[in-house]
Amino acid sequence: MDTTPSTTTPFPQELLARAHSPKTAAHHYEERVVKRPLYIRPTSPTPSARALRRRTLNEKNEKDKKRNALKPRPLSAKKKRQLALLEIPKEQQKYKIYEPLHELWLGYMRDVLGLSAERVHVTAASSGVVLASADMHGAMLEVVRSKCVSRVGLKGIVVRDTKFTFEVITKGDAVKSIPKEHTMFRFEIPLPPAADSSSGASAPKPLIFEIFGDQFQTRAPDRANKKLKMHYQPDI
Repeated sequence: MDTTPSTTTPFPQELLARAHSPKTAAHHYEERVVKRPLYIRPTSPTPSARALRRRTLNEKNEKDKKRNALKPRPLSAKKKRQLALLEIPKEQQKYKIYEPLHELWLGYMRDVLGLSAERVHVTAASSGVVLASADMHGAMLEVVRSKCVSRVGLKGIVVRDTKFTFEVITKGDAVKSIPKEHTMFRFEIPLPPAADSSSGASAPKPLIFEIFGDQFQTRAPDRANKKLKMHYQPDI
């Protein structure tokens, strides 16, 4: 048996010899084929159940973050002031525009207090809590007592009810902001005509209410669900 080593030229080297000299072909074959490093990617270990849960949670958080980035963010209070979204335009500061709103509010208050031709008597115990939680947009308020004397007598229709102020529009087409603190307001609710009004009897006198502004130092939506208690106000 012949044990002499084979002198057959490798096939890649033969291909290189067709384009280069035998010496150059041998050099390229030795450096770029035989000695070329072979990079093997290490096998990753099997992830644990905890790692799988964390990966799923991270993917969910990334999707939620992308989804939230597409949603429009609500405007901040500073941005609303800059855009004047809470301001009434000058051309809409007319008393006549809000007179129908006042008429709607009177009907709303009659329904809230349960006033009718048969029932016209109300008390603080029976209707005080309902009155304190009512919406005041459209009410005709008049300042009767205040620590600031210059505000006494100011009267107008409420066009905005904030946490600490009532913004009213007066008959002179001026918007005034009245603080609720240390102020007492008055408003009237005309009674519905009696069933026998055709007999010439005089019209019933309107109901007159006086409220403490300190009891209304909440936003109108929050005041509807707030439980109020009657107590003495020594500040006025």
